[in-house]
Amino acid sequence: MKRETLFLKVTVILIGIPIILLCLFWLPWIANEAAEHYPAFLLYLALIGLYVSTIPFFVALFQAFRLLSYIDKNKAFSDLSVRALKNIKYCAITISILNLAVLPLLVLMAEMDDAPGLAVIGLVIPFASFVIAVFAAVLQKLLKNAIDIKSENDLTV
Repeated sequence: MKRETLFLKVTVILIGIPIILLCLFWLPWIANEAAEHYPAFLLYLALIGLYVSTIPFFVALFQAFRLLSYIDKNKAFSDLSVRALKNIKYCAITISILNLAVLPLLVLMAEMDDAPGLAVIGLVIPFASFVIAVFAAVLQKLLKNAIDIKSENDLTV
């Protein structure tokens, strides 16, 4: 099991690296390009929303890393794992809410540019985050039920 969790840990790290690079290089470049076409307040609000939404993203990645560490230590069926899944769920919900809050700004920018597809693209991240939140909630509930059954069986024997 160590190989599989090591692979997943490396994957979690590799997921975080492009997001860091996007925040450091791509978003400022896009902001400079967009500054010529859109009002500054729209641009700054959208950038603030996007940068703030990376905080729960990295918290969720850290929680996923911790969850994999619990699996390595044979503590997969523990309250620590349930708490990590709960934190991942809350992070995903937070990302969804923050990106939905930025969506009206994207719609306004799309209307200025006659690009209705921009608003649809803006729905991808909140929808994906919501799906992750639901998936984490289901896993949290299943894991909690499995822990309850395990503790009940331990008491019976």
